[in-house]
Amino acid sequence: MDLTYTQEERDFRARLREWLGKTLPELPAKPSPDDWPGRRAYDAGWQRRLYDAGYAGLHWPVDAGGRGATPTQHLIFLEETERAGAPYVGANFVGLLHAGPTIAAEGTAAQRARWLPPVLRGDEVWCQGFSEPGAGSDLAALRTRAVRDGDDYVITGSKIWTSHAEVADWCELLVRTEPVSEAVPKHRGITWLAMPMDAPGVTVRPLRTLAGSAEFAEVFLDEVRVPVANRVGDENDGWRVTMVTLSFERGTAFVGEVVACRRTLGELARTAKANGRWDDPVLRRRLGRLYGEFGALWRLTQWNVSASEASGGVPGVGGSVFKLAYSHARQELYDTAAEVLGADSLALDGEWALDRLSSLSYTIAAGTSQIQRNIVAERILGLPKGR
Repeated sequence: MDLTYTQEERDFRARLREWLGKTLPELPAKPSPDDWPGRRAYDAGWQRRLYDAGYAGLHWPVDAGGRGATPTQHLIFLEETERAGAPYVGANFVGLLHAGPTIAAEGTAAQRARWLPPVLRGDEVWCQGFSEPGAGSDLAALRTRAVRDGDDYVITGSKIWTSHAEVADWCELLVRTEPVSEAVPKHRGITWLAMPMDAPGVTVRPLRTLAGSAEFAEVFLDEVRVPVANRVGDENDGWRVTMVTLSFERGTAFVGEVVACRRTLGELARTAKANGRWDDPVLRRRLGRLYGEFGALWRLTQWNVSASEASGGVPGVGGSVFKLAYSHARQELYDTAAEVLGADSLALDGEWALDRLSSLSYTIAAGTSQIQRNIVAERILGLPKGR
């Protein structure tokens, strides 16, 4: 098997590297971490540059407005943008990595035409309205109700941990359209809707995290009317559509961060050599093991991206293997950073401390590690479900 890059792929890398070299120095200064309107504008500006240059939606199919690039070109893009220190998707991550791919896979032609181009251009930002106070890991226990009234659904309930809700235009929203009963198990009766965030009855209350940021929010819904035309998939078929969304979230949404962690690991090794910590053989072994682990995760990323291409663009359950391993590797990376940096890692105004605090959330976000282990056990290993 020939694993070398083709000439076309080498040319793609060279063009991208040249474009990044010209474009990145022209970017404005990054706004304050607490300035979410400013961060949205910054992220949208970067996305528009990608769109104009032909690099937006590389991993999306052509009929969804994407560029139809090969999996290898997609991975080259991630490698080069991360190596150059280019902005990541930021406030656009739900639209670009979750909602957009879901609509591309499950939406009608009219829905694709309405929602996908603005996402690719950076014109519209999405948030995710899945989790509720009583339905986090057990997402199927959600209670937000949607009652059909003519051509609308009337929605009442609340959501929590809604990323970027305060600056979002749209929300990928899960609602219950049929109550749970003996005849209707809780995984059924759920519907996936696209809700405009400026609809009457929507209230957003930001939540401040342990790191001091406010990228999450509570969202309260008081008889919010959403057109039936905004439903993606059939009524009561939302759980299946949600599995498509979660496969993107777990399978391909973190790939850029693996590259970032590998770069961070290199910085740690250089710092350890400079401050004398490299003399500790236990620390060296730990850094070496992490190097091997993130190298393996990158190979798994390559496999997952290729597998998703072969299956029509939707990642499979292998994404849960990646999510489980990556979450724990990231936490160990920043635990190791604390060993290398010592007291400097505790400065709350420093990047290392904030990244370490952020790493603690990764075993919860996008499905807890316990949930991922169940998925791996049942859907990959074929083990029986617990009773």
